[in-house]
Amino acid sequence: MGKPYSVLVVDDHPLLRRGICQLITSDSDFSLFGETGTGIEALTAVAENEPDIILLDLNMKGMSGLDTLNAMRQEGVTARIVILTVSDAKQDVIRLLRAGADGYLLKDTEPDLLLEQLKKAMLGHRVISDEVEAYIYELKNTIDDNSWIENLTPRELQILQELAEGKSNRMISDDLHISEGTVKVHVKNLLRKANAKSRTEMAVRYLNN
Repeated sequence: MGKPYSVLVVDDHPLLRRGICQLITSDSDFSLFGETGTGIEALTAVAENEPDIILLDLNMKGMSGLDTLNAMRQEGVTARIVILTVSDAKQDVIRLLRAGADGYLLKDTEPDLLLEQLKKAMLGHRVISDEVEAYIYELKNTIDDNSWIENLTPRELQILQELAEGKSNRMISDDLHISEGTVKVHVKNLLRKANAKSRTEMAVRYLNN
C-alpha cells in the first residue's frame, strides 16, 4: 500500500494509551497522528488537520466519548471514528453507532485483530466486535417510513448504495469519479432527507427497506 494510515488515539488511561500507540506504530500500514487523554484535546488536535482514523475511548472523565464523537461530527470531521471501549452494553453500542461511529470494538480484542479491524475500517467497512454485533439490527428506526428513499435523485441513490456497503467518502469519490467535497455535500443532503443522525443508521434503514 502507499502512505500509511494516520491514527489519533484518544484515551484517558496513560498506560493503555501508550500500549495502543506502540501497537499502532508496530505496523508499517499505520502512523501515529497523535495521542490525547481528553475529548477537548482531541477536538483541538483535529481542528487543523484530520487523521485517517480516530480511535476513541467511551468512558472518559469530563467529555465522554459520545460527547466527543457528536462534537467532531458537528464540526464536520470526516475521519473514520472507531470506538474502543470495555462497555458491551447494548445502549452504548446503539447510541454510538447512531451518533456516527464507524466501528465499535472492545478493549479485550486481540492486538492483531484490532490492527486488522482498523485496516478494514479504512477500506470502508463498519467494524463491530462479534460480542456486540447483534445489536446493530436494533438500529433499524422505529419509524418504518422510508418514503424518503423514493425522493432521492439518481446520484443520491448511487451514493446511498455505496454508503450501505460501508464505503468511505474517499472510496465513493474514486468509484463515482467525483470530488470528495461533492460526496460530502451529497451525504449531508442524504442525512437531512433521511432524518438520520449517522451514516450507519441511514444505511441500516436502507438495507432493511
